[in-house]
Formats: sequence, C-alpha cells, structure tokens
Amino acid sequence: MFYPNSGRRTPRKFNSRNKFANPGSYINVSKFVNKVVIDLKTERFTPKHTFADFKFQDILNRNIEAKGYITLTPIQDQAIPRVIRGEDIVGIANTGTGKTAAYLVPLINKIILDSREKALIVVPTRELACQIDDELRIFAKNSNLFSVLCIGGVSMGKQIRELYQRHHFVIGTPGRLKDLIEQKVLDLSGFKTIVLDEADRMLDMGFIRDMRFMMSKMPKERHTLFFSATLSSEIEKLIHEFLREPVRISVKTQDTAKNVHQDVVRIPKDKNKLDVLHNLLDQKEFSKVLIFGRTKHGVERLALELGKRGFKTESIHGNKSQRERQRALDLFRRDHAQVLTATDVAARGLDISEVTHVINFDLPATYEDYIHRIGRTGRGDKLGKALTFIE
Repeated sequence: MFYPNSGRRTPRKFNSRNKFANPGSYINVSKFVNKVVIDLKTERFTPKHTFADFKFQDILNRNIEAKGYITLTPIQDQAIPRVIRGEDIVGIANTGTGKTAAYLVPLINKIILDSREKALIVVPTRELACQIDDELRIFAKNSNLFSVLCIGGVSMGKQIRELYQRHHFVIGTPGRLKDLIEQKVLDLSGFKTIVLDEADRMLDMGFIRDMRFMMSKMPKERHTLFFSATLSSEIEKLIHEFLREPVRISVKTQDTAKNVHQDVVRIPKDKNKLDVLHNLLDQKEFSKVLIFGRTKHGVERLALELGKRGFKTESIHGNKSQRERQRALDLFRRDHAQVLTATDVAARGLDISEVTHVINFDLPATYEDYIHRIGRTGRGDKLGKALTFIE
C-alpha cells in the first residue's frame, strides 16, 4: 500500500480565482517520505546540569519529582541557567523537546522567591494556552502562586474577576489579552517578564500588531523569552525589536523529528479514500490516531462518518466552542477516543502523549504545516508514524 514517490513535483492546480484549488499539491511528495532507521550506536544526550544543580525551592523540587522529570532535555539544559540569570533568550527547538518546562520551572522559582514578580506568557492558540496553564498548575502546586488564563471562546467575565484577584502568571492569546488591556482590566506595567511562545505561529496568524501593543505596555527594563520553531527574516526583525542582547539557543537538528517514520498512502482510482482510512484504523497498531483535514466542515464530516463506522472519534476545529474543543482533547488524551480529527488548530504546540500515528487525510497547505502536524507523534524519545494520503 505504501510506495515511495519518484520525486516528480505534482502539478499546480488553479481555480478561477487564481489560487491553489488543492493546497499542498505543489509540495514535492518525496518530502513526505522518511524511513526511520534505529541506530543503537547513537549517543544519547548527556546534560551538563541536573535539577539539583539549580537549587530550586523545596516545593518546586518536589513537584518536579512528582511530575517524573529526572533528566533535562537539551533545551532545558541550556535555557534554565540563563533564565535564572535573567538573560533574554531566543530558543529555536523542534517540537516535543520540553520547551515549556524550560521557561516555566525557573520562572516559578523566581516568583516563589519574590511574590511581587509577575510573568506574561503569550501563545497563538487557546489549546496551547490551556496546556501551559495545566503544566504551570502541576509545577506550582502548593506554592501559593496563582495564574489567570485569558483566551477567547469563553466568557470574559470570569477572566476579569480573576485578574482583579491576586495573580502571578497571566497566560493568554494575543487577541483576548489586547481586549483586556484596552478595557483597563489587565495592567502590564507590573509585569517584568514576558514569554513569547510559538512566535513564528503568532506572526503567521497576523498577531504582530497585538504583540507590539503588549510590549509597549510593559516596562522597558524587562526579561524577554522568545521561542520559535523556525527562524525567518521576519522573526529576526522581531528579535531585534523585542529583545536586548539575547542568548541564542538552538537544539533544532532537522526539519522533521528523526524518530517519526514518514510515508505516503497512494489512493488507487478504484478505491474510496475513506475506505482506505477505515482499513488502516482497523489495524491494532493504530491505537491513538490524530487525523488532519483541510476544512472545519470536512473534519467534522470525517469524525461523524468514522463514528458511524464504529470508531470512537472526537473532532477539534474552529467552529467548536472552547469547552467542546477542550472536552475532545481531554477524551483523546485519556484514551477514551481512538481517533481525533482536526484542522491545523491542533498542529502547533499540543503535547499529547502516546499518539501512535498522524495521518494527513488532506494535504497540508505548506511544508511547514506538515512539519508541525507530524510533530504531534514521536514525542521525546518515542517512535511515531506519519502517513500522508496522495490521490
């Protein structure tokens, strides 16, 4: 069923408006194929530090231990000591490298030591914001630190009430944060630390004006942590604009994770695409599968059809409320659903453990989108598989 491509470039298809009728069709199909070779001789990363070296507060050390963190990842090993020293950071790392803990852990320790400190964490999507807030609550358990989650898709009233109460972290998406600032509910003059996570994605989504607006409301003397999966000329401009003499940390080794086995599934002309997917999902190894589609309606239709065929399926896309999206993610995370169908809203930042397969039911619009989609499997040192349907 799986055939490597000859390397020929698929012809471009245009519609009447002179735009691609089939996004992703111009990507060389050979880029969707990467056979993982297990090399037992490969040296494992040996960190220079241990968590004990940083002399974190006892409560934080206990929470780190309860979380099961023992060995630092490369981004944590390089970033944590620099965050502790108050240096501005530009972190470039592959997805699934432990980036969130690389800034959360030292910032929690910093605020435990001085409860007057506040930190703002800005991310592109609601799901990523919720995930970071969950991580923060685990690491900050019993530390008497409080966070406020400020995202769209839910009532602003609860967020306003929480912002009037004692808090140390604000985690949110640019649009909602801007709204709260303009309503004079959120005052950034007391925030001396800002984290811009998935900065390249925020740039892609058109949040640059909101980012500049927020930075202008913060003290000039601030601590800025900037994380991005890619480094473009536009990102370089933001770095020069927002950061002061930043330390650059790059642990990105290649475009796609080396432990994600990538292949294509060619759909024969006499076969139905959905039937081919059904046959794959019937196989025992496809136990936790994330399927990406192009449109919100298409993703929802696919979830309903798979449900009719007996597969426990949830969906996540922009037409769903935040509560519905979070419920779908939770069911998938807790293995109450075998399949999660999604638009690219789920392609960035989400850390869902034990995803066995990512399937591109529809081609991604760009190769960068492809990279982020397949990064949802093969997390950490686990092996994963990514399959792309080609018609």
